Amino acid sequence: MKEGIDMRESVAEEPKHKFFQSTEGENKSLDEVNGSVKVPKNAGFWRTLFAYTGPGILIAVGYMDPGNWITSIAGGAQFKYSLLSVILISSLIAMLLQSMAARLGIVTGKDLAQLTRERTSKTMGIVLWLITESAIMATDVAEIIGSGIALKLLFNIPLVVGILITTADVLILLLLMKLGFRKIEAIVATLVAVILLVFTYEVFLAGPQLDQMFAGYMPTKDIVTNKSMLYLALGIVGATVMPHDLYLGSSISQTRAVDRHDRQDVAKAIKFTTIDSNLQLTIAFIVNSLLLILGAALFFGTNSTVGRFVDLFNSLNNSHIVGAIASPMLSMLFAVALLSSGQSSTITGTLSGQIIMEGFIHLRMPLWAQRLLTRLLSVTPVLIFAIYYHGNEAKIENLLTLSQVFLSVALPFAIVPLVKFTSSKELMGEFVNKAWVKYSAWVATVMLVSLNIYLILQTVGVIG
Repeated sequence: MKEGIDMRESVAEEPKHKFFQSTEGENKSLDEVNGSVKVPKNAGFWRTLFAYTGPGILIAVGYMDPGNWITSIAGGAQFKYSLLSVILISSLIAMLLQSMAARLGIVTGKDLAQLTRERTSKTMGIVLWLITESAIMATDVAEIIGSGIALKLLFNIPLVVGILITTADVLILLLLMKLGFRKIEAIVATLVAVILLVFTYEVFLAGPQLDQMFAGYMPTKDIVTNKSMLYLALGIVGATVMPHDLYLGSSISQTRAVDRHDRQDVAKAIKFTTIDSNLQLTIAFIVNSLLLILGAALFFGTNSTVGRFVDLFNSLNNSHIVGAIASPMLSMLFAVALLSSGQSSTITGTLSGQIIMEGFIHLRMPLWAQRLLTRLLSVTPVLIFAIYYHGNEAKIENLLTLSQVFLSVALPFAIVPLVKFTSSKELMGEFVNKAWVKYSAWVATVMLVSLNIYLILQTVGVIG
């Protein structure tokens, strides 16, 4: 590979920097959409930001997928607003790591899976693929269950049939890819807007205590000293950073056309992609806050069970639990938001499956076959449980607990290479992590990995 000729004088002291090298002839990450979105060269701030807006919303859906809903609402139902501080801290960590993932993709022209595979053996590449594929399947479990239950609640479709319907999502995504990546971004943004509007409306009706709500964003010692509160806090933090989102972020940041031989172009792409990511993750932070606030405003002190999607659906229509605002419309809006969340997360999960499959094992096949394979790997265990338990939602939702174990196992294999690569001067050149970013990222990494190990041990019953 050749270095950029127009940059030789300015980078002579660091000739090995990857972002000055050509990627022509190599397999690009998400090749069919890589560099497909044109961006203005000399436009103003807002026009440029609009051109870069989109990838962040695909990332954000991973932080507010159905798997997070139960934990957030249960946190509010049990401890009122106290765990809002945990959601805030988790969101700040997510912003840090996702900005690093985006910068890695923009600077190197490769995604996290490709870079990790380059530095491991073929056997280890297969092992890493299996681990990461398990994490994507675990993420999909929540999305499939959420979508299937939403279809049953909205249209009374049997759960097994609803799960099968979710398999067709892959065909819809294939059609959208033909229409252009901006179309995918727009559709996901619309689904996220539905979720945001539904929960904003429901929280408005619930009438939370604003002074206590804002006070909840300040951490208290009770989070550490109260064992039950600590467990829920760990669940919120441990489920915040999804491994597949880091791979996805390093890939879709490359959908914008960037000249990697031009320092200014690379710097501009990093700047606006980071702004987009932080703005969209702020929306995810708001949604997760609304979920916890809703749980606090409606269920705190009622001793009601809100551990299942169906329980939440029924509670919103029960005046003995939520008071005078109870209505069938609230329940239906909840189901609509659940379906929107499942569908938007499905799109990003399928894209992540393609990224890690091509990156770790270099498996390239027709797009429809690749997406169908990824989706079937995720649907199969849910479908088996659904048939075995005769469509019993409560039994099937037990899979959500098990799915968190796979996510916890996979996290270190994504987060550690990410921090290591973005802290490498040889790989990142002048765009290497600043000292405060590097050390903050390592602290966050140690904390997240430790929490996930703790959650695994709790889940399997090793510790109480």
